[in-house]
Amino acid sequence: MTSNTRSQEGLVMNDGVIRYHTAGQVTTAVNGVSMWIRAGEVVGLVGESGCGKSTIAKAICGLVPVASGEIRYNGMTIEPLGLKRRPVALRTIQMVFQNPYASLNPRRRIGAQLEDARRINPGTAPSVDDLLDMVDLPRDSAGLYPRQFSGGQRQRIAIARAMATGPTLLIGDEPIASLDASLQSKVALLMRDVAAKAGAALLFISHDLAVVHLIADRIMVMHDGRIVERGETERIWNDPQDPYTRQLLSAIPIPDGLGHIPEVV
Repeated sequence: MTSNTRSQEGLVMNDGVIRYHTAGQVTTAVNGVSMWIRAGEVVGLVGESGCGKSTIAKAICGLVPVASGEIRYNGMTIEPLGLKRRPVALRTIQMVFQNPYASLNPRRRIGAQLEDARRINPGTAPSVDDLLDMVDLPRDSAGLYPRQFSGGQRQRIAIARAMATGPTLLIGDEPIASLDASLQSKVALLMRDVAAKAGAALLFISHDLAVVHLIADRIMVMHDGRIVERGETERIWNDPQDPYTRQLLSAIPIPDGLGHIPEVV
């Protein structure tokens, strides 16, 4: 990251170290990670469960502190939230979580939850109808509750809620892991498309390298708390250099119709 542009625009993590303290033990979840995401870029972060991917997402959102190193967004240092409200300039970082049902309020109608998100972006937020159009859901979905939707539809609602805030950086933290295999590519492509239409960057976190290959401009491969390989998507896919990346690729099944996108979610 020698470029001055990378140091000032978009997301930059420099030598980030993140540790958890539990039951008298210290676990290093992220160990000296440096990364950057430029405006409008789609970056995939892949690796097995427990390698530190979700910890990085939480740190970017201010949910966990870095022990050393720094995270900056558009030149502003990201500090742990604690009891503080996030600075307005950092509210344009939004996350879509793995479990859409847990992240939606089961007692409130979808329209009311989208309106709550729109208040973060007053004056310029898309209407509730426009948000539902954006994720290909009927407009009358606004009057329904989360329990009345399928898992794939709830994830679409979570994406719409994130987009209501006018994000400039959208983070998908394993957003397809809880979905049926037949829906995963569809939702990943939807996230890429809505981010592109809004001009937002997308950090897509997954253990599924095949799905990330469909949507990402660049890929970072993470193993045991470190980035072991990074590069343009097609280079990683066709010419992996690290043994762990080759291991991930060799584990991908090759069913008939790989990359087929179903018509509905």
